[in-house]
Amino acid sequence: MHLSVVIPAYNEEERILSTLERTNKYLSEQDYDYEVLVVDDGSKDKTVEIVNNFSKENPNVKLLKNPQNMGKGEAVKNGVLHSEGNIVLFSDADLSTPIEEIERLFKWLNQDYDIAIGSRNIHDPEIKVEAILKRKLVGRVFNAIVQFFTIRQFQDTQCGFKAFKKDVAKELFSRQKFTGFSFDVEILYMAVKMNYKIKEVAVNWKHCDSSKVSIIKDSIKMFSDITKIKKLHKDIKPLNS
Repeated sequence: MHLSVVIPAYNEEERILSTLERTNKYLSEQDYDYEVLVVDDGSKDKTVEIVNNFSKENPNVKLLKNPQNMGKGEAVKNGVLHSEGNIVLFSDADLSTPIEEIERLFKWLNQDYDIAIGSRNIHDPEIKVEAILKRKLVGRVFNAIVQFFTIRQFQDTQCGFKAFKKDVAKELFSRQKFTGFSFDVEILYMAVKMNYKIKEVAVNWKHCDSSKVSIIKDSIKMFSDITKIKKLHKDIKPLNS
């Protein structure tokens, strides 16, 4: 198994089928083995039914289920810890970053990096980022808060498109505490403290109108979480220490 793709899903009946079709089609045309793990986070619509039906004819696609709605971070953690690939990618269910962008991350993982993360804030003339102004502003403010309280070296911690080498993913996600959207910052904070080699990579990205993120509610919760990350992981040491 070369690649595991983890897709957290909560009430995604309107787009999960097209996401799986596009993802499975692209990966099936590559020269490596893969699995797609959809982690349902307590959906109340037909998400589970759709994924189950798709997986019957596409055995590379598997369904995992959280016992109830626990948050995106917990869904991603569940998928990562059950993955079997040598490389583990998590991707948002709306494919705001197209699955084809995985090749940009592979490039750096093949150059001895442990982690490669997609970014919407790195300038690249070949990259197109389509974001609404309000989301851009909130993202910039949130990133400034992240840099002030936790880690300073990243321009975008929240892009839902990150790839890890297997052992690195297992180590980090087994230590993860936060279940919501702040898990990205937590994972990267731990990775920096443990001296993993991380590359931030410009990727194509397009805003999705049906995003599950509540700009006000989730931003307040994420800010609260960020102020606790250092304390929660104060005992983490570099792996080579």
